[in-house]
Amino acid sequence: MTLLEESGFKVDTVDLTGSGVSSFDTNSITSLAQYVKPLADIFDKLEDGKKVILVGHDFGGACISFVMELYPSKIAKAIFVAAAMLTSGQSTLDMFSQQTDSNDLMRQAQIVLYANGNNNPPTAVDLDKTSLRDLFFNQSSAKDVALASVSMRPIPFAPVLEKLSLSDVNYGSIRRFYIKTQEDRAIAIPLQEAMIKSNPPEQVFQLKGSDHAPFFSRPQGLHKILIEIAQLPAKQACSSTPELRHLLEYGTF
Repeated sequence: MTLLEESGFKVDTVDLTGSGVSSFDTNSITSLAQYVKPLADIFDKLEDGKKVILVGHDFGGACISFVMELYPSKIAKAIFVAAAMLTSGQSTLDMFSQQTDSNDLMRQAQIVLYANGNNNPPTAVDLDKTSLRDLFFNQSSAKDVALASVSMRPIPFAPVLEKLSLSDVNYGSIRRFYIKTQEDRAIAIPLQEAMIKSNPPEQVFQLKGSDHAPFFSRPQGLHKILIEIAQLPAKQACSSTPELRHLLEYGTF
């Protein structure tokens, strides 16, 4: 965030419902719309003619896809950083299930929560703190791992199950970019490449030496790519196009 602001961007890091400073009980979130409401509220208040660049990380990819369908005229570009880049009719759980059998670390780290009792559907997924370094932060510093371990909140289960409805006229009209994290153990390269193949973005970038959290392990490299994407000229130049000075960044941590 600091690097982007120093480059002249206005940056909003959005705490979604039940995340960050939000005191809402994660176990009570029942839909993706409820989960992303703080992000949707920003678009509802955005001045006419203004556009943002959305950045989604991990499950944040599904979240920005959801609002891309709702606010296509207010989004200049969308950047998926080791993120769930889904096709229409697919859920995040559908995506992750493609690597369940091959990702023992992820399976061992997950703690499924049943706030409404074991006889009812799961309400959230937490992560075993002792597994964080190996799974998410294998290239990150001990200081950043410690910060993450006290900051991370459970992920609401209902939004992970929700299948997205994405149209060519809305979601498909927005320029998409994908940033691959080469040393990622949470969303491994084969899964990232499968998403890219099934839902091709305009351009794919690679962050060598990055684990699942490039904002920790490769902040300068991530910053460089974000700036490069932000400065890509519009496909159809227009003198009335507003200057892009907003960058909306969203991650799961």
